[in-house]
Amino acid sequence: MTHTITAIPGDGIGQEVIPAAIHVLESLNLPLSIQFADAGFRTFESTGDALPAETLRLCEASDAVLFGATQSPMTKVEGYSSPILTLRRQFDLFANLRPAVKDTIDLLIVRENTEGLYSRRERVEDDGQTAIAERVITARASERIVRAACDQAMQRRRKLTIVHKANVLKETCGLFRRIALDVTAQYPELAVDEVLVDTAAMLLVQHPARFDVIVTTNLFGDILSDLAAGLTGGLGIAPSANLGAGRPAVFEPVHGSAPDIAGQGVADPRAAILSAAMLLQWLGYAETAAHLTRITYATAHTGQTKLTADAILQQLQQVTNHAQ
Repeated sequence: MTHTITAIPGDGIGQEVIPAAIHVLESLNLPLSIQFADAGFRTFESTGDALPAETLRLCEASDAVLFGATQSPMTKVEGYSSPILTLRRQFDLFANLRPAVKDTIDLLIVRENTEGLYSRRERVEDDGQTAIAERVITARASERIVRAACDQAMQRRRKLTIVHKANVLKETCGLFRRIALDVTAQYPELAVDEVLVDTAAMLLVQHPARFDVIVTTNLFGDILSDLAAGLTGGLGIAPSANLGAGRPAVFEPVHGSAPDIAGQGVADPRAAILSAAMLLQWLGYAETAAHLTRITYATAHTGQTKLTADAILQQLQQVTNHAQ
C-alpha cells in the first residue's frame, strides 16, 4: 500500500527544512508518494489566498501532511487567515502532540488544539480602548483531548499530569479539570496527578524528568511546550503532530518561518525531520520511525549548536542503511 504525503514548505525557512525532511523520507525506500503544495503568507500575497483550494484538495486526498512554517503578521491583514489553523479546523485535528527529549527528559505534551483562547472570539469596545478575548472550553473537546492523552500515556510510562488553573479560572479550567478527572478515572492503570500551570512551568525547569505525559488546554500547552523545547535543545529540534479522528494528520516543526535566517543555508532541519519521523510512526512504520528519531536526537545532543542540512543528512544516512 502506498501512502500519499502532501508537503507544504510554506514561508521562510520552511522552504529549506521541509525539502530536507522529504529528502530523508525518500531515502528510506518506503512506499510513499510525495507531492508538494503551496500555502502561506507569500502565497497569499501572490494569489490572495493563504491556503488555495487546490492545496486543500491535495491535503484531503492525502494520508498525511508535512507542513513547514508560515509567516504570521503581527497586525490584522484583511483576507489573511493562518493556513495551519485552517487545516486544524478543516480536518478537526483536535490533538497537538509535542515531545521533548534529552538525557533524562522524555516527556510528551498533549495540547487541546481547537478552542480555548485560540477560538478567535475577540472584539474591541470603548472606541478601541478595550480588547476582549473569550476563552471557550467545552466538555466535548476536553473529554476527547484527555482521552487521547490517556491513550498516549498507556503506550509510555503510564503517568499523566493534568495541567490547569482552576483555582482562578473556576468555570473554564474548572470544567476542563472536572472532565479530565472523570476520564482518567476510567484508566486505573495510569498514575494521575494535577498541577497548576504556573507550578508546572516551575517544575519543568526544576525537575523535568518527573513528567511523562502532560495534558492541558490550548494556550497553556503552547507555552509549556516551548518551555520544554528550551530545556531539550530549542525549537530547532521540536517536532509536533496534529491528530484527529481520521485522516489526514498534519505534522510540523514547532519553529516559525525565521525570516532573519531564511535563504542563508543555516536553518536547522531536525525539527522537520523529527516531525517526519512522527508521521512515519503514525502511518505504521514504527521501527524505521524509532530509528530515525534516535539518530536525529543523537545529532542534536552532541553539543553542536549549528549544523547545516547537508551535515545532518550525511549523519542520517545510517537510517537508509538500516531500512535497506
